[in-house]
Amino acid sequence: MNEIINYFSTIPSSHRAFILAGGIAFFWLVETAVPLFKFNYNKWQHAGINIFFTVTTIIVNFCLALILLKAADWTTESHFGILNWLPQFNICTYTIVGLLLLDLIGAYLIHLIEHKVKFLWRFHLIHHTDTWIDTTSANRHHPGESVLRFIFTTFGVLIVGCPMWMVFLYQTLSVVATQFNHANITLPKKLDMILSCFIVSPDMHKVHHHYVLPYTDSNYGNIFSIWDRLFGTFKTLDREKLIYGVDTHMKPEENNKLSNLLTIPFQKRRSPNS
Repeated sequence: MNEIINYFSTIPSSHRAFILAGGIAFFWLVETAVPLFKFNYNKWQHAGINIFFTVTTIIVNFCLALILLKAADWTTESHFGILNWLPQFNICTYTIVGLLLLDLIGAYLIHLIEHKVKFLWRFHLIHHTDTWIDTTSANRHHPGESVLRFIFTTFGVLIVGCPMWMVFLYQTLSVVATQFNHANITLPKKLDMILSCFIVSPDMHKVHHHYVLPYTDSNYGNIFSIWDRLFGTFKTLDREKLIYGVDTHMKPEENNKLSNLLTIPFQKRRSPNS
């Protein structure tokens, strides 16, 4: 465990970039070999849009990284936050508790709020407009949403009281987990069901991308599935019944055109039949 802590305490930016790019490349190959759905789409054009949003997310996080670093250092120096207030326990338990709490505040909570607050939904909507969910869809976030998620990640760091190495570890696990559960892959149903008892599996997360309510408002988890099960937001749907997208933006010119996606948060609200 000490080796993991030492590595993530000083993880080079090049390693983080390799994990991001390597994960996309790996799951891209896997979903080509064993796809859940055989999409009739231009995979490279679709990837280009999603990678654009991935790059904007990286830029936002890079520009604001100092804030996150200062927040983590302050909690450590001031002994502030849940982890610093709990009784001392072994490092493995400490890490698991910290990751779970970061996932709750920095991922599940903001995701839930984005679905419930109409103004925030306008930004998160871009992620849901994707009608061809694959591993590149993982970071399809409007720059405005990237800022919102960064704010909640920082809020999570302050409340949880975690050191920077744990933040880097969480972010690395988050990248791989989201690439995995968005990937257009098919796992044996029993294996997927077992995985969903602990982590967000592909079938579990893809229910969240079904195009109509109440499924869109379910399965908000990022890495761990415990929070959806605990708070009653867990739902299942046969994979054969999945239709991706969101019912207000099902036309290609609405969901597969970069210029439109960037302006969606500022457009007039629409009904499903408009």
